[in-house]
Amino acid sequence: MDDYETFWNHKYSAGETGWDIGVVSTPLKEYIDQITDTDLKILIPGGGNSYEAEYLFNKGFTNVFVVDISVIPLQNLMKRVPAFPKENLLHSDFFELDERFDLILEQTFFCALQPSLRKEYASKMHKLLKPGGKIVGLLFNIPLNNDTPPFGGNKEEYISLFEEYFKIEKMETAYNSIPQRAGNELFFQLKKK
Repeated sequence: MDDYETFWNHKYSAGETGWDIGVVSTPLKEYIDQITDTDLKILIPGGGNSYEAEYLFNKGFTNVFVVDISVIPLQNLMKRVPAFPKENLLHSDFFELDERFDLILEQTFFCALQPSLRKEYASKMHKLLKPGGKIVGLLFNIPLNNDTPPFGGNKEEYISLFEEYFKIEKMETAYNSIPQRAGNELFFQLKKK
């Protein structure tokens, strides 16, 4: 964890956070807006500054958890939302989590992981979800970096990665991406098999 933690701490400390759009992304906001059960246990892995968690919390969702390998974005969230439950901010390696969730929201965590960890990511997501649980979020649908995050991919690759563990309910080009990502993101919804 130390090497990754140092890497991400440096990114936050140096302000090298080009992925951070400063608000909840439109596709996730619109998905969240149609959720009626505010008791769902929700995880945001590699949550960063976690505008999704802030948005959920402000809409009455109190069972929201954020895990990040860097403590800096977790502290940033606490500064913005002092009432957010501190015990739901997990300064940890995602792969070491041992809880169960109804819903996992994916927003730029997958593309931050080394591609060699993608199979482990899919397996871990499956383990973290309760029966019938879902992963919902965005994946880049373009080639990106080979040596440093973000790492890209494509729909066919993602389907082959996830179909062993999940029923693929949706995986299509997001119609409501932010302008600078328009046409480059897949909105996906996976249900645990």
